[in-house]
Amino acid sequence: MNQNQNQNQNQIDDFDQVFASGEMNKITRYRDLEGKRVFITGGGSGIGAYLTAAFALQGARVSFVSLREEPAQLLCDQIEAHTGYRPYFTACDIRDLNALEESMKESVATLGGLDVLINNAARDTRHSITSFTPEQWDDALNTNLRPQFFAVQWATQEMEKAGSGSIINLGSISANLALAGYPAYVTAKSAIVGLTRAAARELGGKNIRVNALIPGWIMTERQKRLWVTEEAIEECMAEQSLKFALQGEDLVESALFLASHASRAITGQQLIVDGGRV
Repeated sequence: MNQNQNQNQNQIDDFDQVFASGEMNKITRYRDLEGKRVFITGGGSGIGAYLTAAFALQGARVSFVSLREEPAQLLCDQIEAHTGYRPYFTACDIRDLNALEESMKESVATLGGLDVLINNAARDTRHSITSFTPEQWDDALNTNLRPQFFAVQWATQEMEKAGSGSIINLGSISANLALAGYPAYVTAKSAIVGLTRAAARELGGKNIRVNALIPGWIMTERQKRLWVTEEAIEECMAEQSLKFALQGEDLVESALFLASHASRAITGQQLIVDGGRV
């Protein structure tokens, strides 16, 4: 198998069957999310796929960007089959800020505005301190931190017009646990919390809420393909208070809550969904 074939196979392997367990059909319904305009980065696979599906199930109007087109289109097919609604997808490398901004503008024009931003896209490539180059460091932060800041900046302009908004930044339990094996990623995820708190303070007067959603180890297809082993699961279960492996469905409830009117008085906070691991 050549490199291109292998890459295509990985894209298919990373396709998350978000409706397979049936649990997505049981999620809480928030009536105020119906018709809301939602933009999600990295919404085509992994945690992002579950978020995209969850908001579509609420009757929200969902737009998302994703680097890889094939899993994203498969996800749109899946959501359309279950809901009759097809999310608006744009292929985008979020490291390209011009492309990200244009994708957000296109989303706003298509949906008629923006009520909810979910900064989900990230890359948890493993690396060590001793082997990391300056170029790799820049690339890691250009994926895991820089676009999140500018997405907040651009979203704020649209949310001001609407008179309110909810921004949800995805952090990672790896920062809380100070996990080894990907220090640039952990650095960026720590900074996400700082960005969240600073933005919440600055944007509160505009009635824009900003919160961080901190997932534990969620068993997405990519995680299972690359890093899930029997030993790793046993170690995780030993640390978690709740003794079950976390699935995408376990995270989306908290995202819906933070986006909805139910959390209208909550901003600048971290909501940790890790089964009690920290």
